[in-house]
Amino acid sequence: MEPLFKQYLQAIARVNEQNDAREESYYPTLKSLLEEVGSSLGPAVQVTVLPKTTEAGNPDFRVWDGSHRIVGYVEAKAPGTNLDAIEESEQLRRYRHTFPNLILTDFYEFRLYRQGLLLERALLARPFIAQKLKVKPPAEQVAALEHLFHSFFSFVLPPSLTPEALSVELAHRTRFLRDEVILPELADGGAVYGFYQAFQKYLIAGLTPEQFADLYAQTITYGLFAARTRAQGGFNRQLAYSLIPSTIGILRDVFQFISLGKPSLQMEIIVDDIAAVLNAADVQAILQRYYRQGKGDDPILHFYETFLAEYDPKTRERRGVYYTPQPVVRYIVRSVHHLLKTRFALPDGLADRSVTLLDPAAGTLTFPAEAICLAFDEYVSKYGGGGKANLLRTHILPHFFAFELQMAPYAIGHMKIGFLLETLGVPLQNGERFQFYLTNTLEMEDLEQIAIPGLASLSEESHQAARVKKDEPILVILGNPPYFGFSANRNRWTERLLKSDVDGAQSYYTVDGGPLGEKNPKLLQDDYVKFLRFSQWKIHRAGRGIVAMITNHGYLDNPTFRGMRQSLLNTFDEIFILDLHGNSRKREKAPDGGPDENVFDIRQGVAIGFFVKHGNPGQRGVFHSDLYGLREDKYRWLETHSLETADYQPIAPQSPFYFLVPRKTEGLESYHSWPQVNDLFPVNSTGVKTHRDHFVFDFDREVLRQRIRTFLNPQLDDQTVREAFKLQDTNAWNLALKRRSLQQDKSWEGKIFRCLYRPFDVRWLFFHPEMVDRGRFEVMRHMLAGENLALCIGRQGQVVGGGQWNLALCSRSITDFNLFYRGGNVNFPLYLYPSAEASEMFQAARQPNLPDWLLPKLTAAYGFKPTPEEVLAYVYAVFYSPTYRHKYAQELRTDFPRVPFTADGTLFKRMAGLGQELVDLHLLRQVPAVPGVKYQGQGNDWIDFVRYDPRAERVAINKDNYFEGITPEMWAYHIGGYQVLEKYLKDRKGRIMDDPVHYIRMASSIARTLELQAQIDLLYPQVEISTLQI
Repeated sequence: MEPLFKQYLQAIARVNEQNDAREESYYPTLKSLLEEVGSSLGPAVQVTVLPKTTEAGNPDFRVWDGSHRIVGYVEAKAPGTNLDAIEESEQLRRYRHTFPNLILTDFYEFRLYRQGLLLERALLARPFIAQKLKVKPPAEQVAALEHLFHSFFSFVLPPSLTPEALSVELAHRTRFLRDEVILPELADGGAVYGFYQAFQKYLIAGLTPEQFADLYAQTITYGLFAARTRAQGGFNRQLAYSLIPSTIGILRDVFQFISLGKPSLQMEIIVDDIAAVLNAADVQAILQRYYRQGKGDDPILHFYETFLAEYDPKTRERRGVYYTPQPVVRYIVRSVHHLLKTRFALPDGLADRSVTLLDPAAGTLTFPAEAICLAFDEYVSKYGGGGKANLLRTHILPHFFAFELQMAPYAIGHMKIGFLLETLGVPLQNGERFQFYLTNTLEMEDLEQIAIPGLASLSEESHQAARVKKDEPILVILGNPPYFGFSANRNRWTERLLKSDVDGAQSYYTVDGGPLGEKNPKLLQDDYVKFLRFSQWKIHRAGRGIVAMITNHGYLDNPTFRGMRQSLLNTFDEIFILDLHGNSRKREKAPDGGPDENVFDIRQGVAIGFFVKHGNPGQRGVFHSDLYGLREDKYRWLETHSLETADYQPIAPQSPFYFLVPRKTEGLESYHSWPQVNDLFPVNSTGVKTHRDHFVFDFDREVLRQRIRTFLNPQLDDQTVREAFKLQDTNAWNLALKRRSLQQDKSWEGKIFRCLYRPFDVRWLFFHPEMVDRGRFEVMRHMLAGENLALCIGRQGQVVGGGQWNLALCSRSITDFNLFYRGGNVNFPLYLYPSAEASEMFQAARQPNLPDWLLPKLTAAYGFKPTPEEVLAYVYAVFYSPTYRHKYAQELRTDFPRVPFTADGTLFKRMAGLGQELVDLHLLRQVPAVPGVKYQGQGNDWIDFVRYDPRAERVAINKDNYFEGITPEMWAYHIGGYQVLEKYLKDRKGRIMDDPVHYIRMASSIARTLELQAQIDLLYPQVEISTLQI
């Protein structure tokens, strides 16, 4: 190859002689070299130059065989470019991540990357000789370059790609297609813009360009995937259209353009690359191994789950998409089959031709596929196999329905059903399809007839789905709807569905005939709630039926869902709940103290719910069962049980909460007669929620001030500021607009305040409405207007796990929402200050934030008038009583704590005295020294790690320095779900321990708190002997 390389250098030298030579001027010379080297090493190759106007898009050269096999890509930079810097650029990182065989060159040096890693490099000649001396440089590393080209041209994708490896390869290229090809084309109004308009108008209202690029990229990849499964022999982009069944019209429309139309060259290249990956993989063998031989794991698990996790885990999380484990699917489907037989007098269960079935969030059709299998098993076992084709065409195809919004599972699902029916011996015939529709279940707007040529099927698909949503009576609705608290599905219809008594089904925003009264009912906007509501509405309209779903289990006992629970109880005759737990956010454990794992790879606990409406008066009730333990143990249990065999216990949900979990009711009458803390301090709100803590909080006031000053500097453009401070625009916050507004505020420096960020951890906060999304200014202003004290309480103890309730603290400053673990801190100021806008002449002094009736009643009972501070201190003492926390643990898990006021004035004073000492301790106002708690060591104060030695009673922060005298009880002490002494140090890991005295005072405060809790517990039983009725 040495003569070739010398000829190449001579040609490059001739280009150099042109004084106006640009990078593109060298392209023809490099193209010729690649073609000649490739031909000398094997079959002839084609090299395509891919011109581009921006840093987005494909690399500069594609090397392929012109038909099926992509050899690799080449990215070229101008001679003399620093390739070390290019190697670490964002552009090349994208290329290395996407393309497994890539060369980077400045026309003199060549670097070969394999699977993103630098494999070989060769310097053919030194560019400065050519550029500075204007002569042809001598060839140097000829053998190394020859070897590099051997490696490059011999690359092939392995034909035995595993399902996981194949889905990863597809994910990388699909992401590239989305970000580097489709999005730029949309911005430029390219050929795909018409598709975007059609999808936005006829499928998903409000679809953004980013969302369309995601949807369209997945459509292409999994359309190719589906086509590949039907290909015999070679496969490429052009063949895909003819291989997609005519009944899947949307995919046919897309591929009429991709395969036969005129997509952009950029799109052609990357789609060809995806097709080449699929051509190299034996896709049919993978699928046949599972479907026809019953071996191996479900490939859909790997293609779909692995693809989403690799392609865009945030999109997966945002849509709440998680593959349902087969044991869960089988348990639900078997149980539905049983209910149809026993509650609806349908002895053939799912095989009965009167059964209509819908999965409204079908994914890859896992639930319908299992239902089809069970229906065929039932039919064949009873009547023989001769009528299977008739069962398919008179029952399954006309009566089973499914919806899905994402294109990847839509394409896979159609493919999956096709393979399944072939396996069952009843393949789909020409013109037949399973009624699986691409649609948003939660979108009900009527769609017009589509006017864009070549996309009529999109409109037809939408109308067919709308018919099922609105008009088709459904007997069984089942599945695994998405879980996402910040729902992407908010429209007029879903708002009406949730908040109105639609067709007589009680609204989720009312309870016991009145409004729900929640200040922040956002949990009711979770997608799974909307899917349950949709399903309830369908069954309510039909007059009978079953809803069977696995969902987030939060609705079972969270107070915000009490209206939803009452509505479900009013609609359905029987409800069966199997709580699978596994909530790592709540730190759930099995009853024996062992681990409790989720059946999904998520932190949120889940439950299976069966909601049955049959009208049989003799069969009514609510039943509950728990399943704890390891994931594999849960799977085994689910595989061997059904609703028929499981141990469900009856429960009796009652007003006002209608809990769908077992509850102890004995001995709680008195507790529920006591006032709640939010009744005692009526003005309150959750803590501050900034949504950009990293920017507006700091340990050091001056550092924070300088950061804001830099943010406001008009000499810096918005993008520089955005990247420097890692700030992102949201629906509610736009950096450019906020900067302009804030630059007009000449008094911004006066908005930096202390904020209780975590227990005993006060930080500086830039508390400006332009920078804090949820400042709760209407309440927090009372903490800034003058001397004040706030009680900080968490409403739901269950969010911090199964340990003792500890969601109580006090503060002299504003407080953060996440003062407690997983948020939920509610701030109750003791005093209310007059509004700053009120006329000073008529301003009154601050007023206690207590109801008008409280102090008069206490005065009448005690013979003296308690101060507001005494009331708060008394409440604080009650909440720190271990007896109170243990006795009412169940109630403290789900709602604000209640306060028993003793009828004994002397006892009130004693409790208030202990409570005041606690307040002073937790504010670090008066902290008695604890002998032995000291900071020791001669090293630096850098916090390298946090290690506790219970035997030595020491907390080490590095190899030399440590705190001593920290007993195990002090170390383990929790406030707000946080292990306080550990949390404080861990939050400062990698920083200087700048105030060891503060930590010593914290430890001493906790030591004294433990002593005071014991003293309070000696008094607390006397409190409940005689309480005031207030």
